[in-house]
Amino acid sequence: MIPTTPAVVLVTGASSGIGRACALHLARRGFTVFATSRRSAVAVSAELHAELPPEARLEVLGMDVDADDSVREAVERMLERAQRIDAVVHCAGFGIGGAVEDTEDDEARAILETNLLGTLRVCRTVLPRMRRQGSGTLVVVSSIGGRIALPFQGLYSATKFAVEGLLEAMSMEVQSSGVRVALIEPGDFHTGFTDRRARVRRSRQGSAYHDAFERALAVIEADERGGATPEPIARLVERVLLSNRPRLRYTIGSLPQRLAVRLK
Repeated sequence: MIPTTPAVVLVTGASSGIGRACALHLARRGFTVFATSRRSAVAVSAELHAELPPEARLEVLGMDVDADDSVREAVERMLERAQRIDAVVHCAGFGIGGAVEDTEDDEARAILETNLLGTLRVCRTVLPRMRRQGSGTLVVVSSIGGRIALPFQGLYSATKFAVEGLLEAMSMEVQSSGVRVALIEPGDFHTGFTDRRARVRRSRQGSAYHDAFERALAVIEADERGGATPEPIARLVERVLLSNRPRLRYTIGSLPQRLAVRLK
């Protein structure tokens, strides 16, 4: 990261799960954190500060990654307060379960809007400032599901495969400007992601895939609930931010999951 103290980091999707863990960990480690959420900034701020020491530098901003204006306004507010941006840790996103055949256009558009276009909006908004600074780090939370597709997670994997391609291309485009890009690819971790996963409407009784989907989803959810809490991801993010030469991809999860990526 650029040699300034404290470094200023924007964390998206910070009200729960991996984003929350990253925002809390970085604030405890002395970073100046601007945490964003679609939920009430006042409520999220109270929740996060309840777990932080009084001296922690964390401010919550409202941001809906589905909306250009919301992303732009949040970044502008952050720059007004901090005058710079050293890193982005982009965690905002959601999952959807169901057979590809059962997924309707509006359901596909919704997850593409958030997981893919939301990532693009955030990167596109902060890159001009980072290029002018000649420095900055973009860390985007992808998924092992962006390297290995799973049945009944096709649309989620599609968005993460797309994010992987988007950031791989971007990493080459911005290389000469001093901006670094990294993808974090978690396996199964115990977060609120499991309970918030949407289901495609046609996955209910009557779908040709209903029974197979329910069996597969039960296994997926059991693995997620049995996984570690997301603090190891937050510690990895800190290491990436402090690295002089971060890699493009970091896979984190159980040994079988990491091996599966390598074997593929």
